[in-house]
Amino acid sequence: MFELIEPIATATFSEVANEAFLAVGMRNYWDGYFAGRAAPLGQAPAEVVHAVFYNFADGEVARHIPWVWGKITPQEAIAVRERGSTAALRQMIGELADSPSLVRAADLATRAALSAPTEGRPLYAGLRALDVPEEPLARLWHATTLLREHRGDGHNAALVAHGIGGSEAHALMAVSLGMRAEEFGRIHHLPKARLAAVVDGLRRRGLLDAAGRFTDAGRQTKQRIEALTDELAAPAYDVLSADELDELAAALEPLAAAIQAADH
Repeated sequence: MFELIEPIATATFSEVANEAFLAVGMRNYWDGYFAGRAAPLGQAPAEVVHAVFYNFADGEVARHIPWVWGKITPQEAIAVRERGSTAALRQMIGELADSPSLVRAADLATRAALSAPTEGRPLYAGLRALDVPEEPLARLWHATTLLREHRGDGHNAALVAHGIGGSEAHALMAVSLGMRAEEFGRIHHLPKARLAAVVDGLRRRGLLDAAGRFTDAGRQTKQRIEALTDELAAPAYDVLSADELDELAAALEPLAAAIQAADH
C-alpha cells in the first residue's frame, strides 16, 4: 500500500504544485513545502514544526516558518496545496482522472484514511480535522496524504524508539541505497563538521563500520525500524475487508504506474 499511495500523495511536491505556491507569494520551493505541509497544525512555531516533521536539520524550518504566515494563512495554504496537487495529478494521469475506478479508489482510501487512531500522530490528527474534498481526484489525493502522514508519524515513533535522530535516519537511508551519507540529497548540504559528527556517532554506536557501511547491527536496526513502521501503519486498513483491500490495490496500481511514467 505504501508503494501505491506514495506516488499519489507526493504529487504535492511536484513543480505544478510548487508553481501554485509561488503564485501566492512564496519565495521558493521550501516556503511552499512548509506552508502546505505544516498548515494542518495551524500557525505552529518553527520549534513545533521541527519536532513534528522530525528529519530536518536544526534551523531549516525556521528559515521558512513563521515567515510564510506573513504571506498566507494556514487555511489558504491548505486550499492552494489541494488545488495544486490535484492539478498536478490530473496532468500526470490524464483520462484516468475521470474513471469509475478512481472514484472507487477514492472512496475506499478515504474510509481507511479516516479510520486510524490519532493518538500520538500530530500531523495525521491535524489532517483528520480538515474537511474531505468532494471532487473524486481531490478526495483521493487527500486520503493518500492522510495515509502517508499517518505512516510518517508512526515512522517517527519507530525512530525515536530506536534512538535514531532525523539526520541519522537520512544517513542510514543513504547507506541502505549504497551511497555514502555525505552524498545523500537531504543531508549533503549540511556543514561538513555536522555531517561528520552524525556519521561518527553512528560508528560509535556500532551501526556503521570504518568505511561508512552497515555493520550487522546497523542493518538489523534499519530493518527493525522499517518493520515497526509497517506494523504501526497497518491499523489504518483494518476497516477494509480483504476483498476491499485487494480492490483498492487494483484500482491504485494503474494510477501509480501512470504517475511514475510521467516522472520519467
